This record gives sequence, structure tokens and C-alpha cells, in this order.
Amino acid sequence: MDEAKLLLNAYYEILYERLDSNKNILAARIEQLLSEEIVKQGFENFDNDKINAYRDVCLAFVDERIETYNPIGFQYTFDRIRAHEAAELELQLNWYDSRAEFKALMEAAHSKAVARLKENNLRPLADELIKEVGAFPDNSIISTYHAEPALNKLPDYIVARAIEETIR
Repeated sequence: MDEAKLLLNAYYEILYERLDSNKNILAARIEQLLSEEIVKQGFENFDNDKINAYRDVCLAFVDERIETYNPIGFQYTFDRIRAHEAAELELQLNWYDSRAEFKALMEAAHSKAVARLKENNLRPLADELIKEVGAFPDNSIISTYHAEPALNKLPDYIVARAIEETIR
């Protein structure tokens, strides 16, 4: 395994640990962000049932994101033979385009790993990477939502914001 892959594995492992240990903080922040965004965007017809439904979707998305970063299952997600085809299909299904963000993550990981990777500084470098680029694909989600807010994008956006605030 090359140095950049080692660093990315540490990056995902730290994200998993931080998010898994901060589920309560994420849930509270999601509730607050959701209420604020509904008012800010003027989304209409939001009674308590609808707010609760959106909150539940956001919480389910948090669990999904945490499992995406899970170091135990991570290798099955990215080391498959058809990983490229699966990634392309995911890009087509998502309402945001994260290719540029993923490229930036890979470039940052590669430059940090090549220049400074040693066994004893893998986690600090991964922490630097998180501070520098955030949790993939949050930046893509946030910027696409800001460009064109919509209800169908709201749960992903709220989760991305809550994650970014929690990991940094």
C-alpha cells in the first residue's frame, strides 16, 4: 500500500471515530440547523410531523456516513474490482458533483504523504488533512446546496454542515 493510501485510511478512521463518538452532538446540531434553514429558506408547510421526518432522515444519513468511514468496511467499498464503475454510478445518482473535491482530497493526501509520512505521524497528518479539506464529500454538498437550495437537498446539506462543525 502506498503512502497516500495509508494516509487516506487514517483519515477515514479518524472521521469514523469522531463521528461515532459524537452522535449526540451531531443530533443536537442537526435539529438546530434544520430549524434555522427551514426559516431562512422560507420552506413552507413545515409542521412538527414534517420537521420530525426531515430530522429522522438526517439522522439516518449520519449513520450512513459514519458507516462509509468505518475502517472495518472501508476496504470493501474502495478496493473492489468495479470500484470505478460504482463511483461513476454514485456520481450520477447524487445531486452534487464531488469529483473535484475527491481529486483535491487525493492530491492533498498524496502531497502530505510523500513529503512527510512516517509511521509515528500518520494520525497527526490525517488530522491535518481533515482540518484542511474536511470530510469528503461535505464541501461538494454544501456548495451545491448554496448555489441552489431545495427541499430534496436539505437533509444532505444539514448533515454535511453538522459533520463539518463537529470534526474541526
